[in-house]
Amino acid sequence: MTGSGLLQIALYLAVLLALVRPLGTFMARVYQGENTWISPMIAPVERLVYRVAGIDPSCEQDWRRYALAVLAFNFVGFAAVYMLQRLQGGLPLNPQDFGAVPPDSAFNTAISFATNTNWQGYGGEATMSYLTQMLGLAVQHFVSAASGMAVLVALIRGFVRREAPGVGNFWVDLTRSTLYILMPLSTLLAIALMSQGTVQSLAPYRQVTLVEPVTIQVTQQTVPLGPAASQVAIKQLGTNGGGFFNANSAHPFENPTPLSNFLQMLAILLIPAALCYTFGRMVGDTRQGWALLAAMLVIFVPLALGGYAAEQAGNPRLDAALVDQVASDGQSGGNMEGKEARFGIANSALWAAATTAASNGSVNAMHGSFTPLGGLVPMWLMQLGEVVFGGVGSGLYGMLMFAIVAVFIAGLMVGRTPEYLGKKIEAYEVKMASLVILIPCFMVLLGTAIGSALPAAAAEVGNPGAHGFSEILYAFSSAGNNNGSAFGGLSANNPFYNFTLGSAMWISRYWLMIPVLAVAGSLASKRAVAVTSGTLPTHTPLFVTLLVGVVILVGALTFVPALALGPVAEHLQLNHP
Repeated sequence: MTGSGLLQIALYLAVLLALVRPLGTFMARVYQGENTWISPMIAPVERLVYRVAGIDPSCEQDWRRYALAVLAFNFVGFAAVYMLQRLQGGLPLNPQDFGAVPPDSAFNTAISFATNTNWQGYGGEATMSYLTQMLGLAVQHFVSAASGMAVLVALIRGFVRREAPGVGNFWVDLTRSTLYILMPLSTLLAIALMSQGTVQSLAPYRQVTLVEPVTIQVTQQTVPLGPAASQVAIKQLGTNGGGFFNANSAHPFENPTPLSNFLQMLAILLIPAALCYTFGRMVGDTRQGWALLAAMLVIFVPLALGGYAAEQAGNPRLDAALVDQVASDGQSGGNMEGKEARFGIANSALWAAATTAASNGSVNAMHGSFTPLGGLVPMWLMQLGEVVFGGVGSGLYGMLMFAIVAVFIAGLMVGRTPEYLGKKIEAYEVKMASLVILIPCFMVLLGTAIGSALPAAAAEVGNPGAHGFSEILYAFSSAGNNNGSAFGGLSANNPFYNFTLGSAMWISRYWLMIPVLAVAGSLASKRAVAVTSGTLPTHTPLFVTLLVGVVILVGALTFVPALALGPVAEHLQLNHP
C-alpha cells in the first residue's frame, strides 16, 4: 500500500463521517413530520401528490396493511418496467431503433430494478431506449430505494411507539423519501457530474472519425449518448448501481474525472451511513445510532484495506522483468488488470468495497480481474448480508435484525429476558430476525449449487477451475443479497440465469421486508420496560464487539466452505503452482 492511496481512503472516510450528522438530522426531521429548510418548496408538491393519489396522510396502517402496500406498489413497478422493455420498439425516445427486449431478459431486468438490485445482464447502450432508461429504470432507482427507506422507518417506529396498532403510512413514507431526500440530493449530484463531463443528452448516437484509426478499415466509432448524469446520480445515492452504459462507472461518459469518481463513491455510502444517525435521533438516543455505525466501520475499514493490500501486491506469477508492478510517480503499481488508469489501485479497491458493502453494485473496475483475495473482499461483504452500510434502508434494518439476535444471545448468557431500546425481545422477534438473516444465505448457496451442478449452467462460465466456481458464487451472492455487481466471466444473459437470479432477487427482497415489518408491528404493540442494572447497554464498545462478532460469525460459518472452493483455492494455486 502507498501513502497516497491510504491518504485518499482516509480523506474519503473523513468527508463521509462529517456528513453523517447533518444529513441524518435532516432525514429524522423529514420522517417525524417536522419543518425543514426545504419544506416551503416541497410541502406544496407533497400535498398535491396526496390529493392526486387519494392518500390520507393521517391514516395509520398496521404492519400487514403496510406490507401489502409495499408489495402491491413494487409489483406495479415490476410490471411497468417489463412492459416498457417489451414494447420499446414501438415507443418514442428511441433514436437508435432498439427492438423489444427478449422475455427472459426483460423479466430479470424488471425484477432487478424493482428490488433495488440492478443486476444487468444486458449492455445498456446497446439494448435500452432513452424512454426505457428514464421512465422505467431511472424511476425504479427512486422508488425502490424509497421503499427500503420506508420499511426502515416503520421498524424504527416499532421501537419508538408504545402499545400502538400502527407503524405509519407507507404512501407517506414513500413520498417523503422521494421528494425531500432522494430528488434534491440527486439533482445536486447530477449537476456536479455534468460539470465534470458526464453526458446528459437526448441526441442520437454519433459517428465520429478516429484521430488514430485502429486499422485501415476502422476509421469511425459510434459514440453513445443519452441522459446519463441524471440516472448516475440516483443510481449511487439510492444504492441502486445500474449503469446507463455497459461498463458502468468505469465508462468515461459516466465517470469522467477523479472528482466525479470521489463524488460517486461518497454518494454510495452517504445515505446508509447517515440513516444510522437518523435512527438514533428518532429513538431518542443518538448513541444507539453511533454504535451501529461503529459496528459497520469496524467491519468495513479492515476489509477495504485488505482488498487494497491484495491488489497493490500485484500478481506473483508475472515476470518482474517484463511487467513492472512497483508503485512509482508514474504509475500506481500493483494489479492493474481490469482497472482504469484514471483511478488506480486505491480508488478501485475502495470502490469495490464500498459498492458491495452498500448493496450498490456499481463498478469502476472489473471485479473478475481482481486478485483472488482482492475479489474475496467484495464477495464476502455481500455474503455478510449487506448489513455493513447495505442498501438505503435495507442495510440498517438488516443490521437491526442482527442486533436483535445479539441481545438475544447476550440474554441467554446471563439468563435474562433480552431487551433492546426499551422493548422485550421475545421468541417471535428472534424467529423473524432469523428468517431475515438466513433466507439470503439459503438462496446464495442453493443457487450456487444448482449453477455448479447443471452442465448447461456450468457451460456459461468463462474460466475453468476455482475462478469459474467463484464466478457462479459471486453471481448468486450478488443476486441473493440485492447487490448487482458481477464477475464478468459468467455469461448470465440466458434463460437459466435470468430466471434463477431473478428469483433470488425477488425472494431476498420481499421475503425479508415482510419479517422486518412483522417485527415492527410486534414491537409497536408492546409496552416499554424500565431500564435496570441488569439491562444490557446497547451503545457501548462491548455491544459493538458483540454485534460485529455475530455478523462475522454468521458469515463465516455459512460461506467459508464455499469461499475455500473459490477464491481461497485460487489464491493457493496462484502462489503455489
